[in-house]
Order: sequence, then structure tokens, then C-alpha cells
Amino acid sequence: MVKVSDKTLIDLEFPQVRIQLAENCTTEKGREKALLLKPFTSFKRSMFALEQTQEYKSSAWEEKPIPNHGFDPIDAEISLLAIENSTLEVISFRRIKSISETANQLIIHFRKHKELYPRLFQTSQPVQLTSFLIESIDQVVNRYGEVKDEASPLLANIRRSLQMVKSKIGSSFSTAMSKYNSLGYLDEIKESIVENMRVLAVKAMYRRKVKGKVLGQSKTGSIVYMQPEETAHYNSELSQLIYDEDEEIKRILKQLTEKIRVYKELLQDYQNFLSEIDLISAKVRYAELYKGLLPKITKEREVYLKEAFHPLLLIDNNKHQKTTYPQDIKLNKENQIIVISGPNAGGKSITLKTVGLVQLMLQSGLLAPVHEFSRLCFFEEILTDIGDNQSIENHLSTYSYRLKNMRNFLKKCNEKTLFLIDEFGTGTDPELGGALAETFLEVFYEKKAYGIITTHYANLKMMANETKEIVNANMLFDSSTLEPIFKLKLGEAGSSFTFEVAQKNGIPYSLINRSKKKVERGKIRFDKSIAKLQMQRSKLAKTTSELEHKKNAAQEEQEKLDEVNARIQNKLVKYQELYDANQRMISLGEKINSLGEKYFNNKNKKQLIGEFMKLIEKENAKRLKETKKEQQQKKREEHRVKQELNKKVEKIRQKKKEEKEKQEAKENKNEKVERPPLYIHDEVRMIDGKAVGTLESMEKGKAVVNYGAFTTKVALDQLELVKRPKKKK
Repeated sequence: MVKVSDKTLIDLEFPQVRIQLAENCTTEKGREKALLLKPFTSFKRSMFALEQTQEYKSSAWEEKPIPNHGFDPIDAEISLLAIENSTLEVISFRRIKSISETANQLIIHFRKHKELYPRLFQTSQPVQLTSFLIESIDQVVNRYGEVKDEASPLLANIRRSLQMVKSKIGSSFSTAMSKYNSLGYLDEIKESIVENMRVLAVKAMYRRKVKGKVLGQSKTGSIVYMQPEETAHYNSELSQLIYDEDEEIKRILKQLTEKIRVYKELLQDYQNFLSEIDLISAKVRYAELYKGLLPKITKEREVYLKEAFHPLLLIDNNKHQKTTYPQDIKLNKENQIIVISGPNAGGKSITLKTVGLVQLMLQSGLLAPVHEFSRLCFFEEILTDIGDNQSIENHLSTYSYRLKNMRNFLKKCNEKTLFLIDEFGTGTDPELGGALAETFLEVFYEKKAYGIITTHYANLKMMANETKEIVNANMLFDSSTLEPIFKLKLGEAGSSFTFEVAQKNGIPYSLINRSKKKVERGKIRFDKSIAKLQMQRSKLAKTTSELEHKKNAAQEEQEKLDEVNARIQNKLVKYQELYDANQRMISLGEKINSLGEKYFNNKNKKQLIGEFMKLIEKENAKRLKETKKEQQQKKREEHRVKQELNKKVEKIRQKKKEEKEKQEAKENKNEKVERPPLYIHDEVRMIDGKAVGTLESMEKGKAVVNYGAFTTKVALDQLELVKRPKKKK
């Protein structure tokens, strides 16, 4: 079962990812789900969610894309349906109908195209497909959100009566207005509306001459608003009909509510289903911001991140048109733990967070900002210790808190764990903290956990150098400008460039020199050697890059020249062939012309035909000869190509044979070499290593080696003898 703590989510900035994901949702329910997203509790569920997202992403390339999934939340309606004898309003039925139509449309689409969307079809399968809700609401409510006349016979009769009464009111009012207006009793505006009724605008001086009921007057009192006597009895009939209409509508809506009440769980399913589709859609839209994709998920214990970006940093840098640097990171049985060193502000923490955040995103069903050739596995536990973890509530210092965290790590670490620790071992005395950190690292290594740590401690760098499955790495740093390059380099430890950075920032050289004297000479030499190696590697990489560029440019130029030369040769051949053909035609034309002149002079047809036939036979003989020559040339060319091919095959075979013989000779040589036994006080070094130390003790296949500046423990079979001390006489 996968367990990821809230602390890990916060350390790796996953809440910020959730906020950005929620911004890409189109529904309120989808946003709620996005803000609660976390890694799934099983690998199977994580893989299912990733496949859902990938299927939705691929729908953009299909002829029939996935239909719209937007909806208004119906929580209030579902709550009301749970209360007995409650009645929904017309607007609620419109929402229920809309969500039912949207859900049904998606269910039908996924059923129809289940070969294209197997995971989305599987998601929709548990949700019931029914048109009962839509049809029931359609019988009662029209598209304008009003109850239809046909909803019941009684309502249809009431509304017909209403129309008739309203017509009579209008007719009688118009008659009264014409009558009193002709008598000059009405004001210029003639009529107005009071309490939703048409009234006459009567001049105050004539109020007693107009028969009817006074319903109000103007602010100045010059106009009195009166309901004519002719419309009064119709208005009371209208009020009764309106009351009857309201009562019938209530009865119809109550009846419809009872029909739908039994489907309240289905409506909840619709809402959950559509909000899930909204979340999947948001994952795809969010992935477009950082060009996310689904890398290969492997069952092997392997993490290979190629061109991996920190998604939050990439999105922010893209907004401000800044460059973001990708990282290549590899964790496997040979690279179990990576120890990243190097100067501060070089990108160590970002690299650490990139690995963790990519892992969290994939296990939460989000596409990752990596190259398609990347390969990742899933971890049951992701443990982090990043940033200043001082706890004010528990009165713990940074170091106390980190020790408490380490205790938790030691308890949980196993082969299915990924741990990420920033500034490993800091917070206390460097020498003592470094020794304790080294012990912790040994335990993580023994438990076969995968992890990445960042550190400045030399003993941890040395441990990585001496332990096969622990690998040194450093963030590249331009030694000339002392600026970070933000690129991770595996295989070598990094210098902190402490004194160099201090000098660049204006600290007097005399103070830096005094500081150097306070530090052990061996440590300075060790750090200086690392810095020197980094400088050399930086120069070498630059030179290699320049040579490669020049080589590519020269190769491109040569290819262009070869192409131009081939075209010229081809043209020359064609021109020669054309010239030869033209010359042959001229010669033939001259011969024919000569025959014509002879015939013109002697008019001898028989002689003309004879000489003409001789000429034709001679030309045909040439053609036959040329055809045979072409065939022979073709055979010679095929034979030449075959010989060249055989030579190349033989050359490859010979090369493989030589390589095999060299390998066998090397293996035989290795088998023959027997290393001498090692004793206490021997001068030894790591196999293929350069640093020489003194063997102080041996126990259970482990040896303690003193390098002068520090001591370290290493496997006995990893050491070779350099020099044996002379025996005292």
C-alpha cells in the first residue's frame, strides 16, 4: 500500500501543483477534487489514472472528440430529495435534466468507442444509462424553464380561462380609457401600472367623475391612478385563476419530485462521474503548460529521468521568457543512492525536488515533464527532509527535528522506498554530524532504499567514491565566472568553491588566507583537487563541444561539395552523350543527303533502295553492338559491388574476432593475477583509485583505512596493496 505523508507533499510543493490543476477545471466539483488530489494508495489505481489521462489526451487526434462535460452542481437538489415530502423548484429540474443529458451523452460515447477509450469506458460503466429523468422532466418543464400547459388537463383549462379573462380586462380597460379621454378627464400619459394592474391616469380635479377604485396618486398629487369600474370584477376573477394556477403547478412539481426522488443516488453518481471527467480533462490541459507525457512505467526497480523539468519552475519561467534547464538522473541497482555536492545556489535542491515531484505527479495520475524515453517505477513510500524544519510548536531545533525525521526514515526505509534529503547531516558540529550522517547513509544503503541526498561533507563524498552502489554527482559550476550551469553530472563529487566564491564577492585575500590556515590541510587539498578536476572537465567539455561542432561543420561542407561534384559529373556525362548523339545524327543526315543527290542525278530507284538498306543494316549492327556492350558493363558493375560487399562483411567479421580475442585475453589475464594478502599497517588504495591510505584494522570483510585527513570503512575486496612497511631489524 502506498503511503505519502502531508509533510512530503508540502516539501515537494505538491499543493501548488494542485492549485494550478484546479485552475484548469471547468466545474466547481472538479476544482474540489483537484485540490484534494494525492498519490493513489495502489500502483494499479495510479496506472489506471495515468491511462485515463493518456486516453483523454489522445482524443484530440480522433475524428470524434469527447463531448462536453460541463455541469452545474446539484448538491442542494440531492439534499432536498433526501427530505421526505420536499418539492423541487422548476430551476432545479432544469439542472437535473442538464446533468442527466450530459452524463448520458458521455456514457453513450464511451460505449460506442470503447476500443479507443477502454479506461474511460470502464470509468463510465458503473453509471446507469437511462432517459427516464429527461423524459419525465420534458413532459412537465419546457426549454424556457416554465411548467407546460400540457403538464395536466386542469392546468391547461386554467390557463385558457386566464387568457380569456385577461382579454376581457384589456378590452374593457380600452373602452373606459377611450370614454374618459374623450371627456378630457385623463392626463397626457393616460395610463400606468400599479400593483401589476393597468390603471387610468386621471386628473385630480375629475376624480369624482370617473367611476372606479383609487389605487394611488403621483408625488405632486396632480394625477390620481384609478381602476375603472368596468375591469374591477374581472380582476377578482383573474386573482382566483392565478391562485388556482399556482396550486396546480405546486401539485405537478410535487408529483414530479416524487418520481425523481428514487433516483437521488443516480444523480449523485452523475455528479461524481462528470467531476471525475472534468479532473481528467484538467490534467490534460495542465500537462500542455509543461509539455507533459506518459513515460514508460516499469515493474523493475528503476528511475531514469531524461530531460526532466521541475513543472512549477518551467511554467513560471515560460511566463517570464526565462530558460529552464532539464536534468538527466538515473537510479537503479548500480546507482542506488546519489550524493550531490557542489556550491550553494547551483540547483541541488531544485534537482532533488524535480525527482520527487515527478514521482508524486505520476503516482497521482498526472503526466510528467520528461522525455518520452524516460523510465520510472512506483514507490510505496516517499520520504523527504527538505528545507529548514525548525518546529516552534514542539520547541525543537532544526537538528533535533532532523534527527526525529531520521528516526522515522530508519524505521520505514526498505527496497520500495525513495528518500530525498537536502543538506544531509547539517545543523550540528560538522565532524560529528558528518559521522552520524555517514552511519545513516550506510543503513539506507543496507536496506536497499533508493535515494538522493545533497551535502557539503567530504566524508560522504568519499563514502560515495568507495561504495559501488553509491554514486557521487555534482551540479556543474563555471570555475572562471563562478556562475552555476544548472546541470547535474554523475560520477564525480563537486567542490563547494567556498574560498573562490568569497574572493569573488570582495572578501580580502588576507582574510581568506588566514581562514585556509584554520582548516585541515588535507581537507583543503581534497576540495582543491575536486575543484581542479571540475575546471579541467569544464575545459575538456568545452573543447570537445567545439571540436564536435567543427567536425560536423566540415562533414556538412564535404557532403555539400560531394553533392555538387556528383551533379557536375552527371551533367558532363549527359552533355557528352548528347554531343555524341548529335554527331551521329549529323553523320547519318549527311549520308542520307548524299543518297538523295545521287538519286536526283541518275533517277535509279533500285540503286537508291539498295544503298539505303545497306546504311540501315550498318546502323542496326552498331545498335546491337552497343546493347551487348551495355550488358557486359552492367555485369562488371554488379560483380564489383558484390566484391566490395564481401570485403566489408569480411572486415566486420575480422574486427569482431579481434575484439573477442582481446576480451578473452583480458579475462585470462585478470584470472591469472592474484592479489597479495593484506595486513595491518599496509599502504593500500581502492581498486582503480588514486588516494593512498594506511590499513588500520580488518573485521568481517570490512577494513578501516586512514587517509590522513579522515578515516573511512570500506569492503576488503575493494582494496589493493600499494606498499608494505619494512620490517624492523
